[in-house]
Order: sequence, then structure tokens, then C-alpha cells
Amino acid sequence: MRPIGDRLVIATHNKGKLREMAALMEPLGIACVSADELGLPEPEEIGVTFADNADLKAREAADLSGFPALADDSGLCVDALHGQPGIFSARWAEDADGNRDWMRAMEKVWLAVEATEPDAPAAAHFACSLAIAWPNDGQAETFDGRVDGVLVWPPRGERGFGYDPMFVPVGFDRTFGELDPQLKHSISHRADAFRKLLEALQQ
Repeated sequence: MRPIGDRLVIATHNKGKLREMAALMEPLGIACVSADELGLPEPEEIGVTFADNADLKAREAADLSGFPALADDSGLCVDALHGQPGIFSARWAEDADGNRDWMRAMEKVWLAVEATEPDAPAAAHFACSLAIAWPNDGQAETFDGRVDGVLVWPPRGERGFGYDPMFVPVGFDRTFGELDPQLKHSISHRADAFRKLLEALQQ
């Protein structure tokens, strides 16, 4: 895999994702700047998979900025809902004006699970695809990650973001919203994908 260089654009306008991704890149000594800070637009996510969406976001940010760009597309996949909300995880949080309310999104997920399998454990996983793209020549690579767990209600914890307060990873009794951020970063779906990215960078 070709080198990144000393500057990387994180193709996100989500401050929670930016914090996690910049922290995961920190050991490499690479300066990270967000697409939001550069004033780059958010592309329409028209892909049918997490990998599709991560790839298109990374390519656009790389082409517009002139620097290598890293993008993530991730979401919550619930077994009882046949993998929903999946790639539409953020859209489940949006109102008619496009504003996101994650408490409403979590309640929507939980009510759907209760209506489908009210007495079964709410098995779910977070999935992540990371795409890194270089400007000008169209080169890009994608890495996938996953963490399994169960959903709980009501949500617990003020840490994390998105659906974190309702997700308990396998082997733990606390939600992602309750775990120390460093611990969450080490076991998350994003961390799993990052490990694969770092392995490729070191080859």
C-alpha cells in the first residue's frame, strides 16, 4: 500500500467520528484535518453498502482537497430487523428538516425490535468500512470491521455518539456510551477496520 504522507483529510462532518478517527491515526504521527474544517461538501451517500459509501466519500474528499483522504461509513445492524437500520443508520435519526435526534433514532430501533421479537435478546452489531483514497489517480482501498453485541433499553451513558448508549458489546456489561473512550476505541468496529488499515500500511 502506498504511503499516506504527513497530512490526511478525515472525510466527515461528524465531530464524534472525527475524534475517534484522529485518535486512531495519532500513533502514526499524521496530521488530520476534517472535511468540515476545509469547507468540503458532504456527498450524497448513494451506495448500497458501507464500503460503497466510504469509497465515494474518500474519493471526493481526496480530489477536492489534493490530499489523501480517509472516510468511514458505519452503522448499526440489528438481527431482528434483518440488518436495519444498516447504511441508513444516520437517516433514522433525521427529521423532515434533516436535523438528527439520536434519542429518537434509538427509540425507533427499540420499538421496531419490540414489535418484531419482543422476548428475544436484541442481537446486533456495528459495522464499519474505512476507505482511503489518493488524489488525482483514483487509487483507493477499503477495510471492513465489526463488533457484535446486544441492545438494551433505556439507553445508558453520556459518552460516545449515535447509537452507542443502547449497544453493549460482547464480553462487557456496559454500553459504548458508558465505556471509557480509550477502551471503546480499542474494541470498536472502527478499531477493527483500523487494525487492518494499519497492517496494510506497514507492509
